[in-house]
Amino acid sequence: MKRPLLACALMAAITATALTPSSTTLALGNRPLSSGGGLLGNGNVAHAAEALLAQTLMAIASSQFDIALAEIEKVLQQYPNFRLAHLIKGDLLMARVRPISSIGSASEAPAERIADLRDEARARLIRHNQERPVDRVPRALLQLDPAQKYAFVVDTSKYTLYVFENNNGTPRYIADYYTTIGRNGSEKLREGDKKTPLGVYHVTSNLPREQLSKTYGTQSALYGDGAFPINYPNEWDRRRGRDGHGIWLHGVPFDTYSRPPRASDGCVALTNEDLLAISKHVQVGLTPVIIAQDVEWVEAGAAKTARSTLQQSIEDWRRDWESRDTDKYLRHYSAEFASGKQNLSSWAQQKRSVNAGKSWIKVKVDGVSMFLYPGHENLAVVTFEQDYASSNISNKMRKRQYWQRENGHWRIVHEGAA
Repeated sequence: MKRPLLACALMAAITATALTPSSTTLALGNRPLSSGGGLLGNGNVAHAAEALLAQTLMAIASSQFDIALAEIEKVLQQYPNFRLAHLIKGDLLMARVRPISSIGSASEAPAERIADLRDEARARLIRHNQERPVDRVPRALLQLDPAQKYAFVVDTSKYTLYVFENNNGTPRYIADYYTTIGRNGSEKLREGDKKTPLGVYHVTSNLPREQLSKTYGTQSALYGDGAFPINYPNEWDRRRGRDGHGIWLHGVPFDTYSRPPRASDGCVALTNEDLLAISKHVQVGLTPVIIAQDVEWVEAGAAKTARSTLQQSIEDWRRDWESRDTDKYLRHYSAEFASGKQNLSSWAQQKRSVNAGKSWIKVKVDGVSMFLYPGHENLAVVTFEQDYASSNISNKMRKRQYWQRENGHWRIVHEGAA
């Protein structure tokens, strides 16, 4: 009676989805796991904490408790600071002497901490059961700059960071990782609201462990093996009155393997092991980090029409700028346009004055990236290298524009340096 009760209690407490312990192959994050014997797809012994934890929970679900205990011991041998694993082991041992009705019965920890660990178990099991997007891409990834080797996409509802490789212009899924987000969820609005922002961002710097220690002293231990700040608040955030600062991708304290799914002050936190894994894919100033409440998945070729339409709008803007026909050029700007303190009227006045003093203009646009903005299907972020030359001045810059679809036409609502 005791052990079946444990299986029911654990499964009811940690997931609302059905486990499939008889599956022959299960994808566990970035590590495909065979259900027989704990082997990775390439035949190497699995050492990933999430994979071993899933083996344990699958064994519990099928009432194979001796196997479950053996599996959780493997987890703790390799990851002795994995708090969730300690909790589950305690339940397995307690169930040998008395019935338990919920996960965490063997722990003396505060109820809030137990609830956090239950949430982590649930989040990891849901990730375990998810189909990996091998043949799909996030709708937001319209086009990567050829220089952008990778893109990160965070799904805050799935507590998952996906890594996509730039495969000749087409995003290709290569891995995903369990993440922690803000204590109060997502869609950050204010400083101190403990929420994770939603939007299109870019990695702005690399803060390795040594630098964090020099800058923050003992407090640096909160960030584990390093951090990658992103540009929150971005131009769109500031336009909408959102504030705050210091949103990073970072690791976790060294006294724990991972944190509950909602435990940060707004940052995206990964295990130190996983942070070091994604660090190999980071290009400071280039790597995009798209954070969405729910990632919308589409077939790889589904973005072709939207991409082509926006590409044509960018080309028309560039060509009309070169023409020095300021009226035609300004048609590409929305009535809602704003850049710094300039609105459309002051922008138009400036452009008319500047263009009047030129006999010719040449504009080249290279290295274009285009991303749809999460939660705003009619808004796109476009970044590129601009090479501007005219009869009296020349310059090169990295530029960022926000294009908004209005009555079927893309128009610029923000423009400035990237």
